Amino acid sequence: MSLPLLHGVVPILITPFDSTGRIDEESLANLVEFNIRAGVHGLGVALGSEVFKFNEAERAQVTACVVKAVNKRVPVVINTGAAGTDLAVHYSRMAEAAGADALMVIPPSFFPASADEIFDYYVAIDKAVGIPIILQDVPQGPVPPGLALRIADACKNARYIKVETLPVTGKVAAMSAVAGERLTIFGGAGGSYFIEEMRRGALGTMPFCSQPADFVAVWNAYRAGDEKTAREHFDRTIMAVNRLGNQGGDIFYAMHKQLLVRQGVIKTAFVRSPTTAIDPITAREIDELLAQVVPEARPFTRL
Repeated sequence: MSLPLLHGVVPILITPFDSTGRIDEESLANLVEFNIRAGVHGLGVALGSEVFKFNEAERAQVTACVVKAVNKRVPVVINTGAAGTDLAVHYSRMAEAAGADALMVIPPSFFPASADEIFDYYVAIDKAVGIPIILQDVPQGPVPPGLALRIADACKNARYIKVETLPVTGKVAAMSAVAGERLTIFGGAGGSYFIEEMRRGALGTMPFCSQPADFVAVWNAYRAGDEKTAREHFDRTIMAVNRLGNQGGDIFYAMHKQLLVRQGVIKTAFVRSPTTAIDPITAREIDELLAQVVPEARPFTRL
């Protein structure tokens, strides 16, 4: 069976900042190269990139930087969801004009929205663009399987869904049973249930971007029918990082950025405010884990 345009490992890029919180384009381009050399199947800019902390100019800046650095080697996904339909349409048109290959769209979630309102939101975005749309099912804006199928049937560009509501594996299975013929399913939540999601019908994951080669190795082993190797590699290289990163709040940003600094990919681990304060015990645990994952820290080197 041929795979769709988007499949496999599509990491969500963190946004590197300098020590004052400004976007570091050199580190971002380096991060793109680091992931592409690892064999990823696509790259994304989304909530894991801190897009909700960007102003309009920064959103355009990061999109342009990523599209340029990727240079059409893999598909680029840009998250364009918003609290209002008109704003989401605006972001979606901007991303398409800037060279995005696909859009990932979270439902409006600032105020509760009915199924009909969410449906109308996606229809409006679909009419405004001509590139694939990934529906994003998240705890603060869930997209049930029946609604996902209804949107897919009405929207020619709605071809994918990223499932992140809990319980994730059960939701992937339910989505696959109801909408799997119309929508390619991706897992999310940092890729913590990558293997379980693939067993239930997912064709990829959108994890953080600090361990791309490990996620690709798991994908390759699983697709080759070697689940034992896939599981062993996942548990040895990925699980400890995700477990600590999911300990509370948004410490996963600091975790993954520090891991990338230690690998010499980006210059600083700066996370924009507001962000969870890391207590001394957690800081020590992060340091210990990073030393285990990358025994020797490397200086930043332009790839």
